[in-house]
Amino acid sequence: MSVTAAVIARDEEANVLSCLETVAWAEERLVLDGGSADRTVELAREAGARVERRPFDDFARQRNAAMALAANDWILFVDADERVTPELAQEVRETVDRPEHDGYFIPRFNYIFGKVMRATGWYPDYQMRLLDRRHARYDEAVPVHEVVRLDRGEPGYLRQHFIHYNYATLGQFLRKQERYSAFEAKHLRATGPVRLRSVLSMPVREFIRRFWQLQGWRDGGHGLLLSLLMAYFTFRRYRKCLT
Repeated sequence: MSVTAAVIARDEEANVLSCLETVAWAEERLVLDGGSADRTVELAREAGARVERRPFDDFARQRNAAMALAANDWILFVDADERVTPELAQEVRETVDRPEHDGYFIPRFNYIFGKVMRATGWYPDYQMRLLDRRHARYDEAVPVHEVVRLDRGEPGYLRQHFIHYNYATLGQFLRKQERYSAFEAKHLRATGPVRLRSVLSMPVREFIRRFWQLQGWRDGGHGLLLSLLMAYFTFRRYRKCLT
């Protein structure tokens, strides 16, 4: 079976070449650009990828658009800041040759501020990224932290990992989480009214979830800092719902 490696990108000139190199084994490399102002499109074309453009509205719709554009039914979604190891590439090949499911979760090793996370909600960090588009779609009612709906059966799980160079600096983390909080606030408003007390109670719950339930303490200072930051952006998300 042939595979399309699909990359959703916008202003990813620092990452796109390294990403595409790790999926050179795929029959098609498709980059769907969401409106880059840098050299992402130019570099992707120079690397031999097929480049299509679509104005970015949200992640779920962008991924569904990429599935519709792909030349093959089996699609491996790879973010620009992710890398596919040779071991994962081999497992993907073996899986699509004899598929038992229509969608597969893939675990990720997340590098955050230079450290590989082992807890705090960033491991094993399963992402459903290997899909048979004939029986899978992204739920467009969930615009961020996308959810895949399969037409039949349960998903499978691969053993090998993506390498995800998630956040190199605190500034990068803050900018991305601010964008996520805007998408998530929009989704929250669409699901019903938000209670005033949630603005304070939900950040506390998020800190407890990250640091204790998801064992953020195992990641030391990184775990404590990230648990506090995620609590803060939970506050930001609920605060935006009231404005």
